[in-house]
This record gives sequence, C-alpha cells and structure tokens, in this order.
Amino acid sequence: MKKQERTTKKIKLEHWQSISLLLILYDILAVNLSYFIALWLRFDGMFSSIPKPYYEAWLHFAPIYTVLCLVVFWFMKLYRSLWRFASVTELWHVLVSSAITCAIHVLGITLIFRRMPLPYYILGALIQFIMVLGIRFSYRLLLALRRSGSKDSKTNVMLIGAGSAGQMILRDIQHANEVDEQVKCIIDDNPNKWNRFIDGIPIVGGRDDILKNVEKYKIKKIYIAIPSATAAQRGEILNICKESGCELKNLPGMYQLMLGEVTVSAMQDVSVVDLLGREPIKADLNEVFAFINGQRVLVTGGG
Repeated sequence: MKKQERTTKKIKLEHWQSISLLLILYDILAVNLSYFIALWLRFDGMFSSIPKPYYEAWLHFAPIYTVLCLVVFWFMKLYRSLWRFASVTELWHVLVSSAITCAIHVLGITLIFRRMPLPYYILGALIQFIMVLGIRFSYRLLLALRRSGSKDSKTNVMLIGAGSAGQMILRDIQHANEVDEQVKCIIDDNPNKWNRFIDGIPIVGGRDDILKNVEKYKIKKIYIAIPSATAAQRGEILNICKESGCELKNLPGMYQLMLGEVTVSAMQDVSVVDLLGREPIKADLNEVFAFINGQRVLVTGGG
C-alpha cells in the first residue's frame, strides 16, 4: 500500500507541468493545422481542389515538423514561462520561435518532398504565429477583463513618478491579486511624458496638475515613487499632495530600487521629516546638555 502511495506522489504533476503539457498538445495541433489552413485557403477553401501531391507533402512532413517545432519551442522557453506575467520578452521568444520554425518548414518540405505554392508558406507562418501567440497571451487578456469587471470595488490610486520605480509599483499593483487598488493616473514633471501611457495608464501632467486630477479620477491614495528626488523636491510635492486629503505613501530612497524591493509593501507613510523640504538637522545632544546643564533656560515660541 505504501509503495502505491509513493508511486502516486511521483506521478502527480505540478500545476505548471500540467499547463505545459496542455500547451504541447495545443502546439501539436496548431503548427500542423495552420499550414493545412494555408493550403486550404490557397485553393479557394475547397478541400477537393487541393492537388494530391501538395496534400501528401503536407501530410508526410507533418510528423517531422511537429517534433522540430516542439524542440525549438522548448529551447525558447515557451513551456516554462509564466504567461500571466507575459511581457515583451515572451513576445520576442514567440516571434523568434516562429521565425526559426518557418525557415525549417520552408527548407524541410521543399528539399525533402516538393516545392509548395508561395501563399502556403506565407499564410502558414502567419497563422501559426497567431495561434501560438494567441493562446499564451489570452490568459493575460482574461485576467485584464476580470480586473476591469471588478474596478468599482477598488481604491483609486494616483502614482507620482513615471520612472523605473513608478513602473515597478504600477506593475506590482496590476499583478498582485491581494492588492485591492487600481492606478488611475500618473504624475511626472517631465513634459516629454505627458499625454502618453504606461501599461494603459495615462500620464496626465506635472505636480501642478495633482489636485485637479485627484478630483477628476476620484483618487483616495497617492503613491510617491521618486526615490532620486531631493528632500526639497519631495517636500514641495508632498505639500501639494497633503491638500488633497488623500492617504499618502512614499518610497523612502534609492536603495529599494537598487535591491529590487520596489513593491507596494515597501511604501511607507509620509513622516514629518518628509515634509521639511530639507535634510533634517541632527543636533549633538551631549554638547547641548553640557551647555545648559545647571543653567536656567528661557524657551520662546510655541512651535
């Protein structure tokens, strides 16, 4: 009985392995169906019009092409990527894989069997690329649709800073299921970035536009992600933000960016020191104590 339990544990696949297996089965269908559709379209969508030599060439080359495609896709990490976080890197991998397999198909079927019609090569490569890419990025699309469906219940956030730190905070909010927030707009003092978008979020202007956009987008929280700003610059921005009545969070310094710790959880509440607009003055308390010890002291001012 124990041996059977051990065998069952060994056979059990991880979730990502199950997904990879399903992708492999899908790709076997996609890489062959795409070129068959191309052949079918070349002859006006009529199967009976396809010449037998062309059909037999496609049919006999299909097993060879399938194996070669799976090998290329495996080495290009198409079965080991986290597609829910797919980005330009994954898109590039699919593009390169499609280019390599397209070249393999053109050379292989032409040299081993026969030359096929030109539309067969072009349409086949295009359809294959769309099918291979589409299934992988569809998961991101479904997640985006699900997030858009629950937007009303989320807290609206304004992000200040469209640099590297700001982009990391934005993506952390977008991808973290446990964060019940959504970034509605971005503020940055660089005019070259205004009226442009990062991951679909508009950069609406500079610090002078903070208050009007807080009202426009019904902002409840403001995240300040400008670790390279001086104390004076940070103080000016915070003084504007505190007039909005929003909850303020601040990314303290450059070390988070250097260590890759730029996340929503790394944001801290704004302190009195942040509002000074300068570096805090640190007094030598031992020297002060020695100066006033045993003396009568008059304190003026109520600050």
